[in-house]
Amino acid sequence: MIVWTVANQKGGVGKTTTVVALAGLLSQRNKRVLLIDTDPHGSLTSYFDYDMDSLPHSLFDLFQAQQPTRTLFEQVALTTRFAGITLLPASISLATLERTSSSREGMGLVLKRMLAEVQNEFDVVIIDCPPVLGVMMVNALAACDRILVPVQTEFLAIKGLERMVSTFKLMHRARKNGFNYTVVPTMFDQRTRASIQSLDSLKQEYDGNLWPSVIPVDTKFRDASLRHEPPSYFAKGCRGVFAYQSLLRYLWQLDGVEAAL
Repeated sequence: MIVWTVANQKGGVGKTTTVVALAGLLSQRNKRVLLIDTDPHGSLTSYFDYDMDSLPHSLFDLFQAQQPTRTLFEQVALTTRFAGITLLPASISLATLERTSSSREGMGLVLKRMLAEVQNEFDVVIIDCPPVLGVMMVNALAACDRILVPVQTEFLAIKGLERMVSTFKLMHRARKNGFNYTVVPTMFDQRTRASIQSLDSLKQEYDGNLWPSVIPVDTKFRDASLRHEPPSYFAKGCRGVFAYQSLLRYLWQLDGVEAAL
């Protein structure tokens, strides 16, 4: 089982789209995928057409228990209508954890302990993060093998990337092997000077950690979200899906897993 966390301390850069796009492609390759929505706003949960306010259980239950069990995982986990994709939904209650539970011992390792309970049941886990550094992001970073950092190709988003990398360095001391991270340029528009200059800046500053391609602007992503479908199910031939296929192959090779993609 491999675990990818999709994180950036700036919103609107394509985090949830990246999670869903990769999940859809993996599903179509008969992989067993677990998606974890750690954002109290629940964008990933909503994407799969679940109303988090009406769900009887959510990821919050696992954090309340602090010692996750297989039984509790089964109560929280939701099936989706896409083969092989399982979802742990968010709840607005996750926003209270910072205030009520951050001082509890072991709160930064809840997700890691939970995944240990189900490590033989999934091929890939993808964690969607809120755009703030807090107990949820700390959990997501502690649990993963690689961090994917989507960065919109524009100036302010690159400033957000600087904050994210500073966070990695801050947490590095608490993790023996540090963090493997890959910067993913998103929303690239080759017609604009801003996109081209921003991509050049990323190449100069993050060359060793930069995916050497881009996710282009593609209106099919928005249309797919309206249908609550991963892009590769909605419009498998669109340029955005081709880009995510390339990203998936790249990540698969990076992490030394089977390359049958």
